[in-house]
Amino acid sequence: MARRTQDLSSLSDEELLDMRICDLQLSIVGTPLEARIDQLNGELAERGLNFRPHFWLSDDWFSPDGIPGIAIPFYLAHPRLIRLERKQLLEVEGGNKTWCMKILRHEAGHAIDTAFQIRRKARYRELFGKPSDPYPEFYSPKPQSREYVLHLDMWYAQAHPLEDFAETFAVWLPPKSRWKTRYRNWPALKKLSFVDELMSGLEGRPAMVQSKQRVDPLSQIRRTLRTHYQRKREHYGMNYPNVFDKDLCKLFSCDRSHRRNPTAAALLSRWRGEIRRVVADWTGAYTYMVDQVLQEMIERCRELELRLGTAPDICKRDAMILVALRTSNYLNSGHRRVMM
Repeated sequence: MARRTQDLSSLSDEELLDMRICDLQLSIVGTPLEARIDQLNGELAERGLNFRPHFWLSDDWFSPDGIPGIAIPFYLAHPRLIRLERKQLLEVEGGNKTWCMKILRHEAGHAIDTAFQIRRKARYRELFGKPSDPYPEFYSPKPQSREYVLHLDMWYAQAHPLEDFAETFAVWLPPKSRWKTRYRNWPALKKLSFVDELMSGLEGRPAMVQSKQRVDPLSQIRRTLRTHYQRKREHYGMNYPNVFDKDLCKLFSCDRSHRRNPTAAALLSRWRGEIRRVVADWTGAYTYMVDQVLQEMIERCRELELRLGTAPDICKRDAMILVALRTSNYLNSGHRRVMM
């Protein structure tokens, strides 16, 4: 294991991107994922549930339909791949313990739904909707709605009835969850009460579906990391058209008379923390989304070779407005990725 760790750590980004995923030779054993899986299993045990999902490494987070198990993205099994993930996609989904546990609980909700065929219950369909509804490519959440629990970012419970159940289960699962207090007077409370009553009835019972099949394990994924990241950026809408070039050129300058001024990329990088904080407060967007918009603008300013052309304080104010505008446009577009 130590030898493989050293091998990956010594590779450049370009060398890693040329590797096939099946050649990474990764394992959950000996990584922080082990302790997080143990914590999840401990929470299930404390709730009196005998069910334990099985786990494997794949290219993303998911719990396959009909299989009561959980796939974990490969990058979480190696610190070098975590760094590459952050560089390629600007964030690492599940990259810290809190975030990872949230996703594990969510996926456990899918897995236990499959294991006990919970979606077949009439009360399930009454509360959460029809599980047979097609999955949308995008969804348009209502941030003020109290019909849904709040767990993963971007009001993910609103993506689909199956996601609504998984999110509700994830909120309920931690033994110290204060869901009765947190969701008092929320319509979502009836969903949590349903899960609470249902899980009490499942205490000690064996799963109805016990398949240990693994879908898309690493050993079967033959595409390179380069192709993997190109596809993810396309799927998640990160290859944006440069529709803001005109606004960036108004905000900054490409005039040769300003060639000795600080670059726009350097200024935005310097102001990044403040802009991210202020715009997140203005728009209600999560900070990672604002940071993604900022990163794209920084890269585009670098490509356009833009520089400061006005007073710094005015420029910073206008930059905040532009970032807020772009973030708001994204929020209002309905483009919320569905993990499945």
